[in-house]
Amino acid sequence: MLVNMNEVLRPAKKNQYAVGLFNAVNLELARGIINAAESSRSPVIMGTAEILLPYGPLEEVSYYLLPMAKKASVPVVVHLDHGLTYDTCIKALELGFSSIMYDCSTDSYEENVRKVKEMADIAHSYGATIEGELGHVGDNEGSAEGSSHLADPSKYFTDPKMAKDFVEKTGVDALAIAVGNAHGAYKLPPKLDFERIRTIAKTVDVPLVLHGGSGLTDNDFKRAIKEGISKVNIFTDINVAAVEAEFKKFSSMEKGLIDLIPAAVEAVKQESMKKMQLFGSDGKADCGASAKVDDDNLELITKLVTEQVMKYLNK
Repeated sequence: MLVNMNEVLRPAKKNQYAVGLFNAVNLELARGIINAAESSRSPVIMGTAEILLPYGPLEEVSYYLLPMAKKASVPVVVHLDHGLTYDTCIKALELGFSSIMYDCSTDSYEENVRKVKEMADIAHSYGATIEGELGHVGDNEGSAEGSSHLADPSKYFTDPKMAKDFVEKTGVDALAIAVGNAHGAYKLPPKLDFERIRTIAKTVDVPLVLHGGSGLTDNDFKRAIKEGISKVNIFTDINVAAVEAEFKKFSSMEKGLIDLIPAAVEAVKQESMKKMQLFGSDGKADCGASAKVDDDNLELITKLVTEQVMKYLNK
């Protein structure tokens, strides 16, 4: 069942568990993620990020993500993670993604607010949800999700008071925060600022998002969720699990691609299920409302979108 982010994150925030976002740049990853969600009876967020588009173009990824989400027996959000440009976000919405992230975190605060507010209005006119980022989540060396290696990440941590202002002015449905987390595999154990998570969670009324989840310890996850995280982004762990499974299967030159595919799917499924159980989302597939994103209000949506685009073009 295709839903937007509010349908899975609001119950998660209320009941203190988290829902995983797993990037799926190919069919094997997507199959493993969906299989894990259905086996665990867990809601799930599945998608891709703008920086991953060279490995799976947005339109091509939509060909399998959206039908799989609609067919699934559990709530599935199809999400564009770290949309970096206006055009990419609009394209995702036009393709039918039920959620987007517009990452303007490297802009000035005023510009971040202005751009995200504009995109939030457009996303909501589609019936989609939007995530913003305040502060800036950097990247570990070799991360496939970015190249922003910060010398002193603490300078970019999210300010709780600013977070409240940002959420109120932009109308975002979820907020990604920087609290010592980073994309990619950690070389040294990260030190999350749990007190900052707790303070922000008490300050804003939208679900909080933790990027750079791969490589954190089980205790890190449990405490972060306890303090107020409702969405955790995972890619490196399932990406590595898939290739390790393929290496093990590929024992001779007689093996072909079709021999490797089942191994990759199963490895992604198992790794995703571990995370769902750890985040506490297993068994929560039926929590919350079941509001599908469909074409019932297509005429109204088209009208609203046209108005927003014309406003943008006439600036």
